[in-house]
Amino acid sequence: MRPRQTSHRDGRRRPYPSRLAPAVDTLIALAMVCVALLLAGESEAQGWPEPDWQAQVLATLAQLPVALRNRAPVLVFAATQVAGLWYISLGYWPVVCTFGPLLALYTVASARSLRVAVACAGALTCLWLYAGAVSESQAPLSVLAQALLFSVVLVWFGTLARRSAELTRRLRAEQAERARRAVADERRRIARELHDIVAHHMSVVSVQTGLASFVFDSDPPTARAALGTIAETSREALDELRRMLEVLRDDGPEGGPGDGGAGESAAPMPGLARVDELVGRVRAGGLPVELRVEGAPRPLAPGVDLCAYRVVQEALTNVIKHAPGANATVEIHYLPRQVAVSVIDDGKGVNSDRVLPGGGHGLIGMRERVKLYGGTITIGPRSTGGFAVRLALPTSATTREEKDNRRE
Repeated sequence: MRPRQTSHRDGRRRPYPSRLAPAVDTLIALAMVCVALLLAGESEAQGWPEPDWQAQVLATLAQLPVALRNRAPVLVFAATQVAGLWYISLGYWPVVCTFGPLLALYTVASARSLRVAVACAGALTCLWLYAGAVSESQAPLSVLAQALLFSVVLVWFGTLARRSAELTRRLRAEQAERARRAVADERRRIARELHDIVAHHMSVVSVQTGLASFVFDSDPPTARAALGTIAETSREALDELRRMLEVLRDDGPEGGPGDGGAGESAAPMPGLARVDELVGRVRAGGLPVELRVEGAPRPLAPGVDLCAYRVVQEALTNVIKHAPGANATVEIHYLPRQVAVSVIDDGKGVNSDRVLPGGGHGLIGMRERVKLYGGTITIGPRSTGGFAVRLALPTSATTREEKDNRRE
């Protein structure tokens, strides 16, 4: 799972990029304590007093707060400074207490503003100058140069880390916003198409109702057939409305879904029966495509039929865009309770951006369409090479034989 990175309400970066960060910081703090205590054992060899138990406690306190550096950077820095100042004031070797404040300063620069980081760097520089003042073996200019060098380097790298984290967070937010807009746009298109389908259903119901009323007494078989058509059409329309509302109930776009132009509404909706025309156009464009149909073709609910057609269309478009020179195969399987569609290519000339996680807006559109009709879709590279889009949609339309039986 990719680590999540959130932010506080004041806009500052939350310090923990993953759940392992606290454990890692604790291990770092313990390692620094061990190094400090080992270094303190060399104090006498360097001409400094041998540290007693009090000095060892202070040396530990100058390193151990680093375990909490990402929770309270400024407070941790202050704690290490106080422990280091106390240690130096007792006349012990100042080098022992340098590691904790240095790491704490870097953390402050990476998690807080530049003003706060510069103030902490000034405090660290003063501590080093104080250590040089109580030490007769260090030249003040050398100590000042070391303090400024370490402070500038740590503040610089910490600031770069903070800006990099902020840039990453903004990029992720922009990507999420683009994906959200893509989903909203696709839902708007789906809603417009569904509006046209439902309008067609209601027109059929209106016509058949008028016919049944007209021949109710004179031609009862025709009236019964019209009533059967009304029942089937109404059921399909209700299914379309329910599916649309399930997807668009929470955050559907404002405005009516059927705001398309008159020409768009008047155009017939394509379906699997017209896939051969689509394949012919794609083949004429230079992409070798083979169409295979298994099972007896039968009428499907208009929305399901359109969804399957759009997925095939988008998959073939992706082959043209991302795998020039590939050979593609479109397979349609009519099963008893569902229709299965697959678009497979051999991957010649496949581009790497085609398999990025999440995909582009076209892949998002595919998933949204399939979700609307309760189907399943898998999109991704094949183990033997190439790319595959496999779709399974439940069917709600009845066969012509069943319709005839009902009318009888």
